[in-house]
Amino acid sequence: MSNPYREIFAAPGAKGFSAAGFFARLPIAMAPIGIVAMLSQTHGEYWLAGAVSATYALTNALISPQISRAVDRLGQTAVVVPTTIVSVLAFVALILATNQSWPVWTLFVSAFLAAAMPSIPALLRARWSEMFRNRPELNTAFAFESAADELVYISGASLSVGLAVALFPEAGMLVSTGFLALGTAAFILQRGTEPKVHHVAGSPRAGSAIRQRPVQIITLALIFVGSIFATAEVSAVAITKELGQPEMASLVIGVYAVGSFVVGLILGALNPKMALQRQLLISVAAIAISSVPLLFASSSVMLLAVAVFVSGIAISPTFITAFGLIERRVPEAMLTEGVTWVMTGIGIGMALGAFVSGWVVDTYGPASGFWASVAAGAITVAIVALGQKSLAGEAEDCVDCAVVQPAE
Repeated sequence: MSNPYREIFAAPGAKGFSAAGFFARLPIAMAPIGIVAMLSQTHGEYWLAGAVSATYALTNALISPQISRAVDRLGQTAVVVPTTIVSVLAFVALILATNQSWPVWTLFVSAFLAAAMPSIPALLRARWSEMFRNRPELNTAFAFESAADELVYISGASLSVGLAVALFPEAGMLVSTGFLALGTAAFILQRGTEPKVHHVAGSPRAGSAIRQRPVQIITLALIFVGSIFATAEVSAVAITKELGQPEMASLVIGVYAVGSFVVGLILGALNPKMALQRQLLISVAAIAISSVPLLFASSSVMLLAVAVFVSGIAISPTFITAFGLIERRVPEAMLTEGVTWVMTGIGIGMALGAFVSGWVVDTYGPASGFWASVAAGAITVAIVALGQKSLAGEAEDCVDCAVVQPAE
């Protein structure tokens, strides 16, 4: 029996840009929770930590699609190099502001500028699409990237919190910034797999992928999925601290990834024939149901770890189906932007989840944060269920489709 993952990595350059991209995107997960871990230790207030983290994540979520639209029009190298430089310098300033006890406003300004970080997952998918467009290998490549995204979100968060707790408050953010600088440099240096620039001919409305109904639905749904991530992370940090075992926070967050990563890889290899919009509904329903046990898991670290493990199993399948739908609904000249809008949804959700759960934890206690997860799960199911017709790709929902032509 052939291995579909071995086949996609046999393509020239695939291993190189995929490996570099994995490290370059770790800051997507490490930075938001790393800011929370850093500032909650140095300033002792979860609300401030959540607010600064939210400033970074929300700003990145808002400007990232614009950066990706520029990438679609100008190419990856021309846009990614300057934006990454700005982001790295701003992260360094944020770390210094924390360590040297600079005024609080400098924390917010640094977080705002650090949000110039480009969407590495979108850049990776654009390269896979250029390599395997209109071939079955593209489905496997997208499944791999979705599983890797989920692993990055959870393992990155675990690593960031673990470093901050075990070494010193700024350790997680220092490592995150190093991954961003070195990983992105290695990714961009591989020019052989960089996608060609395309342009869209037709209606001016075709200028943005967010005008398409499926992109709107999936982005909105993943706002609430992202909030579940952040709520679990903030609550895990708070609960383990209350139990007198703060060093166990990284383990609890880390188990989030294990089951989901395996399930995601299996799903990518099997390539189920069920319609993707139905797969997405099943996945988000599983997330919603499995978030309920979290409400009763604050009495011990072991119980918390088991509940978090169960609640994470459906996350990777959700990513796989969501990005698979985007790949099928967005013209190739807008693919980077389309993927970025979905990542934007996750980023906004993580920002809101960090802020809301931080406030809930401060006000009602560590265990209460998981109520935000339960509410977010229910809302996600409602959004995806109501959007089934649009996600199925009916002709009336493709009002912004346009002819895609290669750039001269």
